[in-house]
Amino acid sequence: MSEILILGGGGMVGQKLAARLRADDPTCSLTLFDLGYPPEGVASATIEVGDLAAPGALTDLAQRRFDTVYYLASVVSGDAEINFSKGYDVNVHPMFAFLEALRAEHEATSGAYFPRVIFTSSIAVFGGPYPAAIPDDFTTSPQTSYGAQKLICETLVQDYSRKGFIDGMSLRLPTICVRPGKANLAASSFYSGIIREPLNGQEAILPVPDTIRHWFASPRAAAGFLAHAATLDTSELGIHRALNLPGVSCTVADQIEALRSVAGQAAVDLIKPQPDDAIFKIVSGWPEAFTADRATALGFRAETDFCQIVETYIADELN
Repeated sequence: MSEILILGGGGMVGQKLAARLRADDPTCSLTLFDLGYPPEGVASATIEVGDLAAPGALTDLAQRRFDTVYYLASVVSGDAEINFSKGYDVNVHPMFAFLEALRAEHEATSGAYFPRVIFTSSIAVFGGPYPAAIPDDFTTSPQTSYGAQKLICETLVQDYSRKGFIDGMSLRLPTICVRPGKANLAASSFYSGIIREPLNGQEAILPVPDTIRHWFASPRAAAGFLAHAATLDTSELGIHRALNLPGVSCTVADQIEALRSVAGQAAVDLIKPQPDDAIFKIVSGWPEAFTADRATALGFRAETDFCQIVETYIADELN
């Protein structure tokens, strides 16, 4: 029976992943670890409340020798940019401590313990100027603290994999949209808000021009990426353990047009422009499109247009 741990299992992606894993394999042992959980979370999982920064928490988890670990826990982009120390305290230091704890277990078993570690990175590891579509060999050069923190963790995962302590990989997720629930402190939060709030009959604030282009995938696709990653033969990755994942490239105007197509003009009328220079500064430096050739060849799949993303949100959250 497969033993699976999801760090950050109480978050939206963690919950989606847990549901997907339980559906794929009802017999797996599934443990979620996070600061908190939604009231109606995933059934048939072991729920543990804790803080990765708490003394001994990571050592205890590593000593339980899970077969597969999903490392999703993170401070979001806007929060990491505003609160510099908090970003590194949450996004970087626990990752290093956890990898060290896993290395200790690897060495204690004379190399027999060799867990699959799947880290959710971000397209924020890249910096402009960009080509029309970023190829897999494009240089990483983050322009935010969040992007820098994700890249540091990618490097750690790659090095610990190179040394044979873990079998790790990093998945550079597109911006996940449409996210259910309430807005968070992520700079990208409005991308979901301008779809989610109108579909729920509420006004939505648009802080950037509608010409901004970005790279998206749905929460359902994100869960699929992560589940698929656990099945890969990582020898196919070679020495490069980070993957740019497939998605949909579109402008804010394209998003709004998709909303109009699916839900009508009344929904679009609930979007209210309200420029925010701080958010614009962050998101205008983000990538617009990727070729994602390696990931596609390895079987990762996402939506092909933004209407599908809107329809996925309606099917998964509003039905």
